[in-house]
Amino acid sequence: MQEIRDAILAGQFDAVGGLPVPDHYRGVTVHADEAEMFAGIPSRDKDPRKSLHVDDVPTPELGPGEAIVAVMASAINYNTVWTSIFEPVSTFGFLKRYGRVSELTKRHDLPYHVVGSDLAGVVLRTGPGVNRWKPGDRVVAHCLSVELEAPDGHNDTMMDPEQRIWGFETNFGGLAELALVKANQLMPKPAHLSWEEAASPGLVNSTAYRQLVSGNGAGMKQGDTVLIWGASGGLGSYATQFALNGGATPVCVVSSPAKAEICRKMGAELIIDRSAEGYRFWKDEHTQDPKEWKRFGARIRELTGGDDPDIVFEHPGRETFGASVYVARKGGTIVTCASTSGYEHSYDNRYLWMNLKRIIGSHFANYRESWEANRLIAKGQIHPTVSKVYPLEETGQAALDVHTNSHQGKVGVLALAPEEGLGVTDPEFRARHIDAINRFRGV
Repeated sequence: MQEIRDAILAGQFDAVGGLPVPDHYRGVTVHADEAEMFAGIPSRDKDPRKSLHVDDVPTPELGPGEAIVAVMASAINYNTVWTSIFEPVSTFGFLKRYGRVSELTKRHDLPYHVVGSDLAGVVLRTGPGVNRWKPGDRVVAHCLSVELEAPDGHNDTMMDPEQRIWGFETNFGGLAELALVKANQLMPKPAHLSWEEAASPGLVNSTAYRQLVSGNGAGMKQGDTVLIWGASGGLGSYATQFALNGGATPVCVVSSPAKAEICRKMGAELIIDRSAEGYRFWKDEHTQDPKEWKRFGARIRELTGGDDPDIVFEHPGRETFGASVYVARKGGTIVTCASTSGYEHSYDNRYLWMNLKRIIGSHFANYRESWEANRLIAKGQIHPTVSKVYPLEETGQAALDVHTNSHQGKVGVLALAPEEGLGVTDPEFRARHIDAINRFRGV
């Protein structure tokens, strides 16, 4: 592994393919025999530092259409938090089901799960049938894993019945020194970004692109008013950028003055600090408060000059969904994923049906959408939102930051990269965008 690291750090990418692939590597894992370790503990008190381990694990067999990538950096997503606290279910059920698909997928059904759904790194080996990519290529990976043997996925690969999220519903994820991916997960690494910056957009950038921009999601157009919950967070920070880049007007909902300032730095002007303004959408655990929906809607109209949101970018879920349905304009769209505050959504259907609103479920993105989202990163039109970076050994703390929402933007993790700031091959282009690249740093 040290030879591979040294070659990459020296820029000797052509030599990487001639180096042996180690038969083991370090990866961040959860263990099947610990799946009940948090039983009876409230979700907020479950500590990823106790369940995430850095283990030495065997390198998986390389199959057709696959690649092994030397991972220089990765990042934390909410699915890693879910995996680490074994909610809503243990991911070992996903691995068992995947293991039943074929002889090759049996590799994934193990008593440990190497997690992580982002990476930036260098291709080490490709399997039979891979022609586009070769050893030495600098890449990032999106997290859509599909088999594409059924017809359902050939219009939109997210509809493949064997669609999975790599590193969450499959094994051998990106929080590791090596990762196993399908070749159709790979995309070119943006040359002006460091390894940790390039790794961080993958899942959330692609998810926000499909949810907000793509015709498979809300199909945002110029002039739309877009309400964005958690506008400085992992998903919301990209939705805010897409809205601004696409000629829409974001209304950014945040929970602190510091988060409001981040949105202003991105270029947003209409901001609601929900904590400062004291919105309480639930009277108690079972009863929502429509008066608070109306107060919230009035505040939006005050900011926009009377406009209701054409699109509501929803991901908190249970806590905010009733308000989201209420405030969307007549004929508007509520597009939803994630449900980080709870999966059981309640809303008053009168405001949906009588006002011809639509609810659209959105989940990650297909290869084309991911490619387009990554292309916007490479063109400097959308920027990474890394705020803090941890070494691989401290992945548990990185996941805890996300679990407790004590982070901004994305939290990165260094794998083979020994320090931050490495991997930039277009410093001139980087210099033109350096302020935007560093917007979230240290916040």
